[in-house]
Amino acid sequence: MFCKALFSRVSTFPADLFLRGSFPQYGLVFDAGSSHTSLFIYQWPTDKENNTGVVSQTFSCHVNGPGISSYADNPPQAGASLRKCLDEAMTVIPRERQLETPAYLGATAGMRLLRKKNATASAQVLEAVGKAIQKYPVSFRGARIITGEDEGAYGWITINYLLESFTKYSAKSRDWIHPRSASIRGALDLGGASTQISFVPSGHIADPAEAVHFRLYGFDYAIYTHSYLCYGQNQVLKQAIRILVVRGVLSHLQKIDHPCYPVGYNESIVISDLYDSPCAKHLAPPLLLWNVTLVGTGNATLCRETFRKTFDSSSCSYNGSCGLNGVYQPKVNGKFLAFSAYYYTFYFLNLTKTKPLDTVKVTIQTFCSREWKDVGTHYPREKEEHLKNYCASANYILTLLLDGYGFSADTWGNIAFQMQATNSDIGWTLGYMLNLTNMIPPEAPRQLKGHEEPVWVASVVFIAATLVLCLVLLLLQALR
Repeated sequence: MFCKALFSRVSTFPADLFLRGSFPQYGLVFDAGSSHTSLFIYQWPTDKENNTGVVSQTFSCHVNGPGISSYADNPPQAGASLRKCLDEAMTVIPRERQLETPAYLGATAGMRLLRKKNATASAQVLEAVGKAIQKYPVSFRGARIITGEDEGAYGWITINYLLESFTKYSAKSRDWIHPRSASIRGALDLGGASTQISFVPSGHIADPAEAVHFRLYGFDYAIYTHSYLCYGQNQVLKQAIRILVVRGVLSHLQKIDHPCYPVGYNESIVISDLYDSPCAKHLAPPLLLWNVTLVGTGNATLCRETFRKTFDSSSCSYNGSCGLNGVYQPKVNGKFLAFSAYYYTFYFLNLTKTKPLDTVKVTIQTFCSREWKDVGTHYPREKEEHLKNYCASANYILTLLLDGYGFSADTWGNIAFQMQATNSDIGWTLGYMLNLTNMIPPEAPRQLKGHEEPVWVASVVFIAATLVLCLVLLLLQALR
């Protein structure tokens, strides 16, 4: 009777325990940036979702085409652009897990700009991408435009979660430990339309509007975070061209030197196109709107001087403690991870490994001085639209970090240019999902690894041994 009852209980055991503990859960997040959209799928063991370090990226997909804000005139196409990546995602997530998979779309600076320019078109684009995602068997949780400050804060969470800076399990003490505060990293994010800086200052944050407070794993954090709309890579390169063009038009020039373009590179532009963004709405375009030709001169020094003119450093109401344009910022503190456009630009220039600032400047200056023909021959696989801008992007990064955020030769070594940690891409999407699914508890985690797992294993061993004994007894009874 005992064995019969045991077999009856065990028949429900795999579905009740094995499946719950063995198969992972999934989460799906679209990062709808200003220049492109990417899809990330994360997974975690069902029975350990409140532990740190168990959520990992299992899939990523780059959506073909521009960012969703580019579809303002054709919103349905924004939704259609997501289908290929969604189709691929359905081959990654097991069918039996799809309906319970939370799916999010977060739009960043490109959509923030579109909302400023045309709120109706912005809403239509979000509706279109939402409808596209809802056609798939996932638990759609909404498509929304996130704030720049949230983007910075979620990036900060992502970095420190992946690096186990908040908490980590110590096998030696069989307990969760809190790493030294020096292990907490700051986040430097550079997108196409905005840039974010987030870090834990060494002292008090003087402006409460720039502070975000978190309680994670039993510890309180007050981080400084600020997002600069219109100071992402693409928007600020256009801003630099406006400065050069205005000066050239005032001198009645139709060929205008561009110090950030390689020597020998020429590009014709329509002046009115430089003023089609909300980032330029406060600027008056030149009265004479003829086409002009930009002529590359490859001068890194003049290039950086041009980018300095995009900043307004004339006023600071916080005793000199300011970032860009008089915005309050405490002195940079601790180590930082710089990702997104920071990483891609410095990866191209072979500068992602920590090097002295003087070496970085010389490398950038040397590249900028190369002839366009030589650059094109040396990098035949690079798209021209990217290749022409590496000198400009590198000099903007230097200007932003040194003149904007206040890094120096002494603190330059605290910046690591990195795009992945523990095989997951660095960005805001993981932190966003962790926050919305409440997977980072405010209090310290229980000692799950030191107790629950051995008990579970012992239970399985006991049941298996008992089953073997029952089979032996049944076999002996049958042979009698």
